Amino acid sequence: VQLQASGGGLVQPGGSLSLSCAASGSIRSIIRMAWHRQAPGKQRELVAGINNNGITDYTDSVQGRFFISITRYPGKNTVYLQMDSLKPDDTAVYYCNAQQSLEGAIKDVWGQGTLVTVSS
Repeated sequence: VQLQASGGGLVQPGGSLSLSCAASGSIRSIIRMAWHRQAPGKQRELVAGINNNGITDYTDSVQGRFFISITRYPGKNTVYLQMDSLKPDDTAVYYCNAQQSLEGAIKDVWGQGTLVTVSS
């Protein structure tokens, strides 16, 4: 599986931004896709995830402001993260993640990070 993320940039507090991540390759093995982020000096944290059955989960700090969704086409899945009411604390490098189920084991695949900066 290969992941290609796009989006990100500079936005003012209260603004919105959208990230996307296209998964290609052995996408039939993907059981979950998610967005994580890492702020300067902090550990990487899960932001939002979506399972193959469409169930979503969010970290508490983004609940009600961020929305994860996915589109599925033959050979390509794309996961989106719509971020509204952005706060300076949302500033971080955002990483797309896919979990593959391979012969009973779970493998994590990561895309390249995309920087989101929330600042006036």
